[in-house]
Amino acid sequence: MTGTFKLTLVFGGARSGKSRFAEGLCFRSGLERVYLATSVPFDDEMKSRVSAHKHQRGDGWRTIEEDLQISRVLAEEAAPNRVILVDCLTVWLTNLLYVEKDVAAETARLVEVISKLKGPCVFVSNEVGHGIVPENRLARAFRDMQGRLNQDIAEACAQVVLVAAGQPILVKPRREPEITL
Repeated sequence: MTGTFKLTLVFGGARSGKSRFAEGLCFRSGLERVYLATSVPFDDEMKSRVSAHKHQRGDGWRTIEEDLQISRVLAEEAAPNRVILVDCLTVWLTNLLYVEKDVAAETARLVEVISKLKGPCVFVSNEVGHGIVPENRLARAFRDMQGRLNQDIAEACAQVVLVAAGQPILVKPRREPEITL
């Protein structure tokens, strides 16, 4: 957490409702809203997804499209009167791999930048490690990198929320469950 500003990671599976939940957090903040979009819509299906996301979140957002340099954008745009929604880290990771960037170095840069943000930020990411072990090396490597990215961002954030079937589950700050027999 930076000063009094909350950094939040919202993660979950595909179509779990994580983006909708993250958008709601930003909307309820009452702050100016900035949507940092990481996707590059290469085909009609992806263009349709982007259009659906824009329609879902409605008006009142300023959108910045940046597929690689999200650390730079966050450093430039973060402010006490504005919340930034980064959607999504999984697509950002894919973009980094596509152009053969050093994922560990880019993740470290992102963690360093978010530790100094001057305003709240919500990150959306996919949980890809709950399924079976992928059959090929590239898919296993991606799953491993995504898992490490999520861990690093979760460590840097004051709040972590898992969304499953549209239902938010608070992961951090952690509360000890009462276990009885």
